[in-house]
Amino acid sequence: MNKLLAATLVAAFLSVPLRAQSPQPSPATKPSNHPAVATRIHVYSNLVNVLFTVTNKKHQLVTDLTKNDFRVYEDKKPQTISFFSRETNLPLRIGILIDTSNSVRERLHFEKEAAIDFLQDVLRPGKDEAFVVGFDAEAQVIQNYTDDLGRLASAIRSLQAGGATALFDAIYYACKQKMIFFPPPQPYLRRVLIVLSDGRDNQSEHTRDEALAMAQNQQVEATIYTISTNRSGLPSPGDRVLKELAAQTGGRAFFPLQAGDLTSAFAQIARDLRSQYSLAYYSTNTAHNGAFRTIKIVPRLKGLRVQAKPGYFALARPAPAGKPSERR
Repeated sequence: MNKLLAATLVAAFLSVPLRAQSPQPSPATKPSNHPAVATRIHVYSNLVNVLFTVTNKKHQLVTDLTKNDFRVYEDKKPQTISFFSRETNLPLRIGILIDTSNSVRERLHFEKEAAIDFLQDVLRPGKDEAFVVGFDAEAQVIQNYTDDLGRLASAIRSLQAGGATALFDAIYYACKQKMIFFPPPQPYLRRVLIVLSDGRDNQSEHTRDEALAMAQNQQVEATIYTISTNRSGLPSPGDRVLKELAAQTGGRAFFPLQAGDLTSAFAQIARDLRSQYSLAYYSTNTAHNGAFRTIKIVPRLKGLRVQAKPGYFALARPAPAGKPSERR
């Protein structure tokens, strides 16, 4: 499936939900003599936000650069940087997605404890929030957004292994249901998915392209960090999947072989989240067609490497009312 088709499918916003905690009933409202009218406001902006990190030849984070140290291109066309800052204090919205299929049974306990330690190190009560999804044959939200570390830890520890693996569905629905904020977040939020899995999907209804397209959607902008549960030390097709999910969203893929390596992977993710730059530009492409647009950030100094998302799916205008949707 090509990226444009994936974007079309994402724009359709399929209606199958994650299983989640039942919402609390809303207070009764006073009856009205007038029928309720639902109003939806669509806001289209050409402003593109990009969060990124920079490392040197020794793979050390570089945190003292300025706006003039970078050039930005969209679809190979130069763009003007309108906003630039060093972001060490952005509010975080973190999704912890843990594979609980049978293939990770032997390692699940330590992975749960490492995830809890990570949240204890990173989450700042009153500023950051996280949610937890366990997935095997289907994905389930076991803890909604909260800054309560006790509730997050209890939810993670409650996970049990069993079943097949629906990795792409878990990513798709986590992005769709938990990473889109209306109205757009102010100040800008850092939206991150941390996925612990072996990368071997055998149950999803959605494809890898659809999951990536949802994460790259301009309303989502989720960065995916993947941590492999494959401890064989041998390359696998699942490893390639995890690498692509991370690379296509500006994250990183980690392949820990031992318990200490897993702790180090979480520590590196924590450092990345606190050592970033943020830039924004108004795209010179004003079309709202849902197409994928590439982004390239080029440092002016030699020897530096930028870690950022390679592009995004621009928002598409909905079809005019009354026109039937096309099916492929």
